[in-house]
Order: sequence, then structure tokens, then C-alpha cells
Amino acid sequence: MSEVKSSMVRQTARVAAVCLSIFGSAVLLTACGTDKDIDITKLGMETDPPETLYNQGLANIKAGNLAEAGRKFDAVDKQNPFSDWSQKALVMSTFVKYRQNQYAEAISTGNRYLTLYPSTKDSAYVQYLIGLSNWRQIASVTQDQKFSTRTIEAMNKVVKDYPTSEYVADAQVKMRFARDQLAGKEMQVGRYYLERKEYLAAIQRFRVVVEQYSNTNQIEEALARLVEAYYAMGVVQEAQTAAAVLGHNYPDSKWYKDSFDLLKSGGVSPSETQESWISKAGKKLFTKDS
Repeated sequence: MSEVKSSMVRQTARVAAVCLSIFGSAVLLTACGTDKDIDITKLGMETDPPETLYNQGLANIKAGNLAEAGRKFDAVDKQNPFSDWSQKALVMSTFVKYRQNQYAEAISTGNRYLTLYPSTKDSAYVQYLIGLSNWRQIASVTQDQKFSTRTIEAMNKVVKDYPTSEYVADAQVKMRFARDQLAGKEMQVGRYYLERKEYLAAIQRFRVVVEQYSNTNQIEEALARLVEAYYAMGVVQEAQTAAAVLGHNYPDSKWYKDSFDLLKSGGVSPSETQESWISKAGKKLFTKDS
């Protein structure tokens, strides 16, 4: 009888041990599954030193795996903030986000870098990446041009703050393009008013182009449209002045020929009035920074 009891006790103990093991495993698995702070896919990454993570990021860029490269660089920054490795990783993270067309994220990361490290050897490059990230988002002239404005602001910082950097030349090219877009938007709205014979509203838009965007590809048409609008209003003297300024600066322009023919049809010709705002603006053509 005692042997039976001993056997039962041993079996009960084994069952209890198995149950405890299963229960313990279940608790562990439940904890891993419910704790939002635990990500088993990142456990290996968290143990790597920053130099290893950084080099892995570079290797992933070379292999074309930009998403993984970005994760490596972000891990360096998160685990080693304000360190030399974090500084380098922020530059590369900005670059990777730009290459992935994640422009808002690239701008945010780049601005963070420049706030922390405004005067390093990589600052010009980061500022240039911010400008490119805005430039890539410029829409057609029929849409809002906020990114044209932001491109000019960002690229102007490259030119002004880092005048000896290798990025200045392309920054100026990008600014010219953005200014062309802003001028194009003004022209689009001006033509809209001109077609509806709202001449004063149209003239206001064309005037912005002449006075603020004289070094853009829209200037010839803007002057010609001023001839058209003023002539339609009966303000012939201003129409003649606009045509004279256009002819003086762009004598071979199609727009000048059209303006000349319009005035000729009314028995007048281009003639500049020195007191006109158009004449004063005309003297500044080609003198403004692009």
C-alpha cells in the first residue's frame, strides 16, 4: 500500500513540474506578445556597437537596401545620442530618407542635424539635401507653389552660409528654377484675369513678375501682357512704355513683335516714359541676383 502511495506521489510531482514548466513558458510567451517595448527583431541590433551599426548602414546603401540602411543609422542615433557616431549617422539618415523620397522626414532629420551641428564639414551638404527635398516637391504652376518658396529659402542658405561649398552652383540653379515657377504662377493668374477683362487685377500680377522676377523666363511675356492690358484699358502711354522696355531688352523676341504690331494697329509705336514704374523697373533688368 505504501509503495502505491509513493508511486502516486512521484507521478503527482512530475505532473506538477510539467505543469509549472508549461505555465512558466506560457507566461513568458504572453509577456513577449503583449509588452509593446519588446521587439525581438531588434534584440540583436541593440547589442551592436555604434561603429558596427554605422558600417552596416553603409554596406546596405552599397547593396541598394536603403530601408535597412536607414534603420541602422537611426539605431545609432537613438542608442548613442550626441555622440560622434550619432552626428555621422544623422547625415546619412538625411541622405537615405531623401533617396527614398521621404522628403518631409529628410527635412526634419536635416534640420535636427543643423540645430545640433550648424558648423561642421557636413553642414553644407545637409542644408543642400534639405533644399533638394523641397525642390523635388515643387508642383506645376497650376498648383500651390509653397515648395518653390521653401526651395529658395533653403538653397539661399547654402549660398549665403556656405559660399565656398561645392553645392553653391547647383543651389543657384535650383533657385532659378523655383523663381521661374513662382513667376509662372503669377503669369497664370494674370492671364486668367486678362482673359476676363479684369485688367487692373491682371496688371498687378504682371507687375509682380517685372519687379520681383525680372531674371526669370517669364519676363518677356509679362512685359508683353502689360502692353496688352494697358492698351485695352486705353492707357496708351504705359502700353508704349512697356513695349519700349521690352524692345530695348529683347529686340528679337516674338513677344516684342506682337506688342509692336498691336501698337502699330492703333497708329502708335513703342515710346518710353521715364516717369513710368515700367521704365524704372526696366533699368533694373539683369541687375538682380537670380
